[in-house]
Amino acid sequence: MQAHMVSMMLEQREMPPSAKLVLRVLRELKIATVKRLEEETGLSRRTLMYAIKVLKEAGLIETQICLTDTRKRFYCIRLGSPET
Repeated sequence: MQAHMVSMMLEQREMPPSAKLVLRVLRELKIATVKRLEEETGLSRRTLMYAIKVLKEAGLIETQICLTDTRKRFYCIRLGSPET
């Protein structure tokens, strides 16, 4: 899907700017922890967690659990979403 069409879809969903920023960063990084997303976006943890919640509810990202440390979570763009 073309970037322009994806951008239009995001605007239609009226997502907060923080969610759009996180989605853009995940598109570049492919997969990231909350700490990495904080570093890359400059968002506070609270704002970042809200953005992640919005994106998960929209079905755009998913959570992967680290197999060596189940406390650690990774976030990535969900396969089959308009972003892939």
